[in-house]
Amino acid sequence: MVKKAMNTVYTMWLREMLRFWRSKSRIIGALATPLFFLVILGTGFSSVFQFRGGGTVNIGFFAPGFIGMTILFSSLLGGVSIIWDREFGFLKEILIAPVSRFFVALGKAVGGVTTSLIQGVLIMVIAWFIGVKYVSFLGVLAAIVVMFLSGIGFIGLGIALASKIDSHEGFQMVMSFLTMPLVLLSGAFFPISKLPPWLSILVYANPLTYGVEALRWYLLGNSTIQVELCVAVLVLFALAMTGLGGKMFEKTSV
Repeated sequence: MVKKAMNTVYTMWLREMLRFWRSKSRIIGALATPLFFLVILGTGFSSVFQFRGGGTVNIGFFAPGFIGMTILFSSLLGGVSIIWDREFGFLKEILIAPVSRFFVALGKAVGGVTTSLIQGVLIMVIAWFIGVKYVSFLGVLAAIVVMFLSGIGFIGLGIALASKIDSHEGFQMVMSFLTMPLVLLSGAFFPISKLPPWLSILVYANPLTYGVEALRWYLLGNSTIQVELCVAVLVLFALAMTGLGGKMFEKTSV
């Protein structure tokens, strides 16, 4: 039973990896927006803005936010593979196979988060090349773990949404509705320490905030939210969304 489950997870993971590798446009598209923000906006903001009370805004401040943005975009987009599989008939073959649907969804999630990690690490490397200084190699490894937790949570959410949405257009509309508020309310572009109370509620209710703050701590050595709280929230978010995505996928129909 365990071997069959692991084989199912591995097969779905491998399929997602092959699909990612063959889709060069998807790789370029997923990297283009965060890279644009990092190189153009990050450099521009760091040259004209400064923190309240003094001190210039270093481009390193923006790097964790752009890494988090990359993980968010690529993870949620991973859910669209379910819609593709439904349209091309592959999903029907999966659902009638004598394997647990949960492990099929888990394999898709692991494959999706792997592609997200690849893109997140690439952005992290590019940031380092353009001058962002990381505190330690162990901090970089811890940041990759944070990326994994954030990615598995958001791809679980993507799978849950895709299990209930029938078209690419509908999924893209929901994606647009979710991604910009999540990014703008994550502290990727501004410090979250002195916000108005109404805005603080929205920021602290956003799971991406904890991913960005954890990345900021492990990569740069400072954060507004205690890193232990960030990791705890991310673990709970990942578990909850994985369970939700698996449950919704079990109920999906073709």
